Amino acid sequence: MTTARPQRAGLFALPSKVNLVLAAIRFEESMFALPIGYIGMLLAADGWPTWQQFLWINVAMTGARTLAMSANRLIHHKEDIANPRTKGRHLPQGTLTPWDMRIVMLVSLGVFFYGASQLNTLALALAPVAAVIVVGYSYVKYYSWGAHYALGFADGLAPAGAWIGITGSLDPEAILLAFAVTFWVGGFDVFYGTLDYDFDKGYGVQSIARRFSIPRAILWARCSHFLTLSCLLAVGLWMELSYLYFIGWGLAVTIVTFQHTMVRVSDLTRISKAFKLNAVVSLTLLLFTTLAVVL
Repeated sequence: MTTARPQRAGLFALPSKVNLVLAAIRFEESMFALPIGYIGMLLAADGWPTWQQFLWINVAMTGARTLAMSANRLIHHKEDIANPRTKGRHLPQGTLTPWDMRIVMLVSLGVFFYGASQLNTLALALAPVAAVIVVGYSYVKYYSWGAHYALGFADGLAPAGAWIGITGSLDPEAILLAFAVTFWVGGFDVFYGTLDYDFDKGYGVQSIARRFSIPRAILWARCSHFLTLSCLLAVGLWMELSYLYFIGWGLAVTIVTFQHTMVRVSDLTRISKAFKLNAVVSLTLLLFTTLAVVL
């Protein structure tokens, strides 16, 4: 009886905590994540998708991302309490409970599966695989310093999934987009690993910074972002997109280069500011990709 009450309380109290949940899962960062999915959607459709495709791709991507973030917060609850950088988050502070996150996970899983079911057979068939990936990546950092790229790969499912949602097939261009996101997100997670270097070393969390040193981690992140830009260039060339796409690509190169001037071994304090520019990068790429395929 004592365990049932907090479960019911969590369920009935959750609607009043919507703003807290959105903040906990960093909903505002969808401005970084969703545009990349839209790029996959537009390229797959070679123009505008139908409004039904657009709707259900949005539903599926929102469900998958919410599932990933709520699972991440729940899985890392204990270390977030111990880590000075994350102890101010909602679960460590007690403004949200683990049961709140479990409920969000279950709801978002259902939303994700339903959205996928409205697209096509392949999207629905691969939805359980995607769900395992977006939840499972949070465990990788306990076993491998390659966890940064597990996170990147989970995010890379967005453009590939949107592509599948339009075409019902997984084509090489979609795989290139997935790799672009894998290296992009993975590279920034390498940066964040430098901020947690001391904590990770004491807590037993694996990271490239811990394995190879902070200076090498920064070099690793730069190489990762070079691969991201190379993949995006390859997509444009492969699909023979118009010059407008390459203007957007050039602007993205400029912004990413500026981001890297902000992060130095002697000064890691501007990593969060550099990360926020990712929204500008993704929106720029989306704008010029849209122009390239509709004009």
